[in-house]
Amino acid sequence: MSWFSALKAKFSPDQEIDETKIQACLEQFTFPNTHTTLQERITQLNVEQNTLQLSIFVYEDEVDHLQKIHDDLSAQLAQAGVHTLNLHVIQKKKEASKSPVPSVVDASASQAHLAQAQANYQPQQSEAPIQKAAPTQAQLKPHPHIQHVIVVASGKGGVGKSTTTVNLALALQKLGLKVGVLDADIYGPSIPTMLGNEGQSPLIENEQFVPLEAYGMPVLSIGHLTGNGRTPVAWRGPKATGALMQLFNQTLWPTLDVLLIDMPPGTGDIQLTLAQRIPVSGAVIVTTPQNVALLDAQKGIELFNKVNIKILGVVENMSTHICSNCGFEEQIFGVGGGDKLAQAYHIPLLGRLPLNASIRENADKGKPSVAAQDTAYESYMEIATKLKHSIDQLPQRQNDKRIF
Repeated sequence: MSWFSALKAKFSPDQEIDETKIQACLEQFTFPNTHTTLQERITQLNVEQNTLQLSIFVYEDEVDHLQKIHDDLSAQLAQAGVHTLNLHVIQKKKEASKSPVPSVVDASASQAHLAQAQANYQPQQSEAPIQKAAPTQAQLKPHPHIQHVIVVASGKGGVGKSTTTVNLALALQKLGLKVGVLDADIYGPSIPTMLGNEGQSPLIENEQFVPLEAYGMPVLSIGHLTGNGRTPVAWRGPKATGALMQLFNQTLWPTLDVLLIDMPPGTGDIQLTLAQRIPVSGAVIVTTPQNVALLDAQKGIELFNKVNIKILGVVENMSTHICSNCGFEEQIFGVGGGDKLAQAYHIPLLGRLPLNASIRENADKGKPSVAAQDTAYESYMEIATKLKHSIDQLPQRQNDKRIF
């Protein structure tokens, strides 16, 4: 089969049309000022009655010759019975010329020349700088005043992580530990509201923050630095992570057994910065029983496993709801989610918390359940007792005398 037959989309010619002459014409026609034949540039052709529709491509320097090409080709095709030529043109850029073949290098050059070349080598500005690997948890130096940093994380917002953080902090304090709270949720700080010191700002001594006090605990949040709770924090990742490091490093933390860090939801910049720059002893995962929350909690656990942060246990929040009128108990968000998560990752289930209106009401008032000793008090104390047992099993960190 000829190239002409292969390219043509449809051929229903008039009796006057001579296919053989058309093919010969296209093979012999050359572009002006070149030896390129038209046949080399054809991408599609179609003959309808006595009309030839032709698609070709040309280069930028040939555009000015298109009218001449059309007229000359029409005159020649008329002898083959073509009355009308419809020319569809596609403009292309010429490929960049290939660089010349590099000269042959004598592989037998002396070692002296090679050594001299290496000594004179200067890296180009375009070369990427050598990147230093991020430190691991084992390489991080402990804080001079904090024995254990425990993060409270969820992987998902809205599961009651901040409420759990403040109540666990108060419960651990009741169990005899010196506890502090750091709010790492830069974009949505809620610790100031829950601990009743919203609107207060920390003092600064020798360019160091003096943490605020709440229920006998040192507390600090970005919310204490932005005025009222209506001021948004619209920062990109590097600035937000820089703020976290300032709150941790440039604060006059007293001697603490435990610093609880309330983490933001997700597995983003804040979590990675914390894993690479803050010495963390362990993590507590907060979830609800429903599958959507469990999926995100799993992502949080996987992240901590990758950066070698020990998971101390799971807290299942909103586990059950007891009607305040009739006492009927109902599992609104499902059953056994925390158990499944604990079994899948071989970590302890620290306990379950009810979906109770008093927990929310007291947190909104700035007096968490443990301080108010409401109906959830015993649940928080049981969880804190198990958590304290896990903390007691952690290796003691040897403090250095670093100065921030």
